[in-house]
Amino acid sequence: MVGNFFLAIVKGTAGIFGHSYALVADALESVTDIFSSMLVYLGLRYAAKPPDENHPYGHGRVEPLVTFVVVGFLVATSTFIAMESIRHIRTPHTSPEPYTLIVLVAVIVFKESMFRWVRKKGDETHSTSLKADAWHHRSDALTSIAAFIGISIALLFKGRFAAADDWAALFAACFILYNSYRIFRPALSEVMDEQIYGDLVELIRKESNKVNGVLDTEKCHVRKAGMVYHVDLHAVVAGHISVSEGHEIAHQLKDHLLQTFPGIADVLVHIEPDALPVLSSVGRASQNDLGNQTD
Repeated sequence: MVGNFFLAIVKGTAGIFGHSYALVADALESVTDIFSSMLVYLGLRYAAKPPDENHPYGHGRVEPLVTFVVVGFLVATSTFIAMESIRHIRTPHTSPEPYTLIVLVAVIVFKESMFRWVRKKGDETHSTSLKADAWHHRSDALTSIAAFIGISIALLFKGRFAAADDWAALFAACFILYNSYRIFRPALSEVMDEQIYGDLVELIRKESNKVNGVLDTEKCHVRKAGMVYHVDLHAVVAGHISVSEGHEIAHQLKDHLLQTFPGIADVLVHIEPDALPVLSSVGRASQNDLGNQTD
């Protein structure tokens, strides 16, 4: 948030005095980055609260909701930039100043570094909103690259292509809109409990088979709530064992999975027998005879 605050001031000042709307558009995106990062920060603090009586599954579902708001910021920003870019393209104006290129190079290096760092933290914590915030940094870096190219063309060809940086800003707006969809889609999947964790399911099945007494696994459903996962697992055990033994195997399986996968918050284990006892034809005939005698 602090970095984006200073970047917004530097880019906005350089863009206004350097006659580059692409740089001004970049500054506007940095302003939205400040508010979106603030929302992500508040959302992460709330999502990290432990489960309580009213929220037995925790507070993690606030994360995709925050992501939706961040996407809203991105869509609003890209729309505003596109509209202003079109207005500037249709209005003759002065070519950008050369020093704006120096500002853009510094911005590109800084924002790409921020993207890589925040994305790494998002992967480590499985945070959807943090990954969304990382793409804010990447989109800022890419819009700066587009602005750099546009300003370079405007300076190289002078008056003939004075609006090149405005076209660059328009391109950047379209790219931001595309990234908005890329951020929105995983968050929507999380809210809808879409089964998109196939790799994790396979790992859970492999680890489950290592537990003594577990013969196989059937259904395995995984849903994400914030930065943690909840698992529903059907485990197959020998059909002749007692209820108490099956209950003990279920506890051992749950403990093993929780220890193996720190990202899993809870595992609900359902025990399935490997084969239900089937009466032979002789046994059924005997029962029928007994029933007839009784009648």
